Amino acid sequence: MSTHATNGAADSEKKPAAARAASKSAQGAPDIPNRVDALPQRKPGPIVAAIIVAIFAAQFIHMLVTNENLEWGVVWTYLFNEHVLSGVGWTLILTVASMLIAIVLAILLAVMRKSSNVVLRGVSWFYIWFFRGTPVYTQLVFWGLISVLIPKLSIGIPFGPEFWTWDTADVFTAGRAAVIGLALNEAAYLAEIVRAGLEAVDPGQREAAQALGMGPGLIMRRIILPQAMRIIIPPTGNEVIGMLKTTSLVLAVPFTLELQYVTNSLANRVYKPIPLLIVAALWYLVITSILMFLQSKLEKHFGKGFDIRGEVEQIGPSDSTEAKRSEASAEDRNDVLMTGLNA
Repeated sequence: MSTHATNGAADSEKKPAAARAASKSAQGAPDIPNRVDALPQRKPGPIVAAIIVAIFAAQFIHMLVTNENLEWGVVWTYLFNEHVLSGVGWTLILTVASMLIAIVLAILLAVMRKSSNVVLRGVSWFYIWFFRGTPVYTQLVFWGLISVLIPKLSIGIPFGPEFWTWDTADVFTAGRAAVIGLALNEAAYLAEIVRAGLEAVDPGQREAAQALGMGPGLIMRRIILPQAMRIIIPPTGNEVIGMLKTTSLVLAVPFTLELQYVTNSLANRVYKPIPLLIVAALWYLVITSILMFLQSKLEKHFGKGFDIRGEVEQIGPSDSTEAKRSEASAEDRNDVLMTGLNA
């Protein structure tokens, strides 16, 4: 009687394991003999941490809603103010124009840094050393004083007669000086990012392209840069977001049309500094979110062919079986073909 009871209990214990094994085999998992069907260990740490974070988040949201000093009514009043919207537009113009110039300069500097010409390498190194070694605010102040340092710009024979001359103040307006100052500083940082991306490409790619008769410029445009973009895009996206916030320093030029200066001016006029700072912060957050979304799309685009994890996850059990069968049949055909060629 006890023997039958013991066997019944053992059979009842085996049934859940057998059911789990059957479910796993139905899901496409391999049938491994003597599999240890272990349950995951319960860890209270993440649950406690989540509860603590949720409490702090709730307190922070409560503070935002109930704190009268934030004056959300004033925030909504000035969020779409015409001067604020104009400041947002100028901030975007400064960011895009500066980054476009900086990207072109960075590619040139990175290529010069890898050049076999000692002079080109030295110029590139000095440029990067100088602009990375001095604060961007200091550089912008110098660009604001460029008309004082160099009153006239001229074209002519060096140390000889001048054919054309211009007033520096007419050429380097506040907006142009701000764009050039931001672009020259950013190019020094982007040059190192581009150089790292170029060095990450296998040298065999260049050698193979040279064997096909491609010139250096064509190799760089069609072979090296497209592969290096996978590494260049993520830090460049971070630099774009950083440039968006660095535009708040163009007051040093001085350029007074960007978002931070406009909100500060409105705050000084209506004596509401905190709500106007929130207005600026909200607009920066919105633009940053859009830039982060675009960055993720670019990373996926240039990461095609390198990251196949997403493709593997999308393949179901039956699809993976068919893929393995087709791969095996292709290998068999290749073996037959190679055997015939060897014969």
